[in-house]
Amino acid sequence: MTEQQKNTLPVTETRLERKKEPFDPGYFLRKNVVPIFFLVLCIIGGYYSGLSLPFLANEIITRMARNSFLVISLIIPILAGMGLNFGIVLGAMAGQFAYVVTVNWEMAGLSGFLMTCILSVPLAIVFGWLTGRLFNRAKGKEMISGIILGFFANGLYQLVCLFFMGRIIPIRVPSMLLSTGVGLRNTLDIKAMHYALDNIWKVRIKIPGFVFPIMIPMATIAVIVVLCLFIRFIVKTKLGQEFRAVGQDRHIAEVAGIKVDRVRIIAIIFSTVLAGLGQVIFLQNLGNINTYGSHVQVGTFAVAAILIGGASVKKATISQALLGTLLFHTLFIVSPLAGKNLVGDAMIGEYFRVFVTYGVIGIALALHAWQSLQQRKTVTVEAASEPVSGGGK
Repeated sequence: MTEQQKNTLPVTETRLERKKEPFDPGYFLRKNVVPIFFLVLCIIGGYYSGLSLPFLANEIITRMARNSFLVISLIIPILAGMGLNFGIVLGAMAGQFAYVVTVNWEMAGLSGFLMTCILSVPLAIVFGWLTGRLFNRAKGKEMISGIILGFFANGLYQLVCLFFMGRIIPIRVPSMLLSTGVGLRNTLDIKAMHYALDNIWKVRIKIPGFVFPIMIPMATIAVIVVLCLFIRFIVKTKLGQEFRAVGQDRHIAEVAGIKVDRVRIIAIIFSTVLAGLGQVIFLQNLGNINTYGSHVQVGTFAVAAILIGGASVKKATISQALLGTLLFHTLFIVSPLAGKNLVGDAMIGEYFRVFVTYGVIGIALALHAWQSLQQRKTVTVEAASEPVSGGGK
């Protein structure tokens, strides 16, 4: 088999899998049970929340624009067989460190936003390379390794922000530091770059009978569309086919001449860089940084969103990422008010969405463990049933 044939093998398999089959409602429901369930929850929650349609649409569009980039950053590691990359927390840290630099340089507007994006990339590449090296030493346990790595990296992040900033790393903007002159404040104001991307092109849609118009940040949506096209392009390249081959079977990919460890590191670097840029986009929409908290839940929320969209530990698509972001954040908007209107306590909705966030991740990981166990049992049974060839020359 030639090298070209090896590289095109996953493409051939994918094309065979995509043969048209008659529509089976039962199979469709089984395959999409998670997004259908959450769609029903969103409809019920939206009804009982009592929110007006324009307000709900405005909130959903805003959250979709600022969160989709982060969720899409999870796709490439899943494609490469590395599961859900909880290590995107490090990418978020890279984005926040970049903001610290640009705020310290007193940059503002679109130029400040673009400089933040540029600065976040080299940091994210370094963090991604280190994460990839770690994951190569923990093959098969990438997800739990990513969670623990996030905790460890958060400790180092706090050390730098609390101890080094102002003491070892010079900060020339006094308002960024605590009253002691050492350590960053809990909240950093980035109003100078607030809506830097969103305001480039906004569309206002006025609905008769409602006071507030629906605001659509077309520039941010255009950036997300470009990212989706980039992901599709990468998947069709030789590198993308290597991602697929490694994701399907590491051993076969290695036999075919693919440098498995290198491909896995590249996948994590891609994911970490995209997560860093996603955090920069997220924060410019908020207008401030919770220095010690903005990055903490990035991985958890992004993973929950993509799972709600119907993705799994081994398979994810752009449409699942976008659908999951839509359903997850719609539930975030409507659940507190729905809980208050139904039982008189908004905290019921808060408890429910926290349960949903961690519950869907727990179920996905449990299903992955069960499927892996079943596959191992199948392989063992098949190996035991094969006839043993005896005799020699």
